[in-house]
Amino acid sequence: MADPNKMIRTDGTKVTTNRHPSWKAEFVGLWVALTTDPMIVLLFPMFFASNWFYTWQFNDYNGAIFNIRARALNNLVYWIAQIFGSMAIGTLLDQKRFTRRIRAFSGWTVLFAFVFIIHIWGYFYQRQYTRPAVPLADAKRLDIFDKGYTGKIFLYIFCGLLDAMWQTTAYWLMGAMSNDPAKLAHFAGFYKSIQSAGAAGVWRADAVKIPYMNIFLSTWGLLAAGLVFALPMIHLRVKNTTTPEDEALAGMDDSGNVKAPEEKASE
Repeated sequence: MADPNKMIRTDGTKVTTNRHPSWKAEFVGLWVALTTDPMIVLLFPMFFASNWFYTWQFNDYNGAIFNIRARALNNLVYWIAQIFGSMAIGTLLDQKRFTRRIRAFSGWTVLFAFVFIIHIWGYFYQRQYTRPAVPLADAKRLDIFDKGYTGKIFLYIFCGLLDAMWQTTAYWLMGAMSNDPAKLAHFAGFYKSIQSAGAAGVWRADAVKIPYMNIFLSTWGLLAAGLVFALPMIHLRVKNTTTPEDEALAGMDDSGNVKAPEEKASE
């Protein structure tokens, strides 16, 4: 049996071995990931918004104006749309004929267009009802055969597309910043924790009966802000190729000691 640390692939790269870091190493890794790549902070608003929109979509739109049959169909097509949304944006972001920077800006542009198309469209629907005016009886809510249902389900389909494209692009942007699995794991940790904090906040806002329009506008504003903050990160940080300096945690041992890239390369 060969020592995995000494194995070299046919393409010249080293085999990645499983690490078993201590709790100290994990905290050091968080600090190193943040200090060596502070541009990740510019993605935090995007992370925060990444589950915020669920409250308006699920509770204040689908759950508010449709009857149970329509809600069931809406959710079916919503999640089917996610399949196509992730495939579409993934295809764009992985186009080899374009440089990584062009793909990053293209993905950002698609998200920006979808955010404003969906929310301008949704604004005209949201103006038509308020929380106190929503009927409690299921029979009085919108059914799949009622007039006006077609446009509303298509809005929900577009919401599903945007959700998948947003999540896919967020992960892709993190991946474009480094090839270091340990560093990317910490980035993903930032993503999921900040995402959950945003989701918890807006679910609570909905629970205390904040007006539907307020939640709708906060959703629109946060999504737009997330993209505005992400733009300078894309411009300044996303490069066409990654460098050893982007892999700061690759040289960290299980005790939290970090080696310089040149030290790691000489091993």
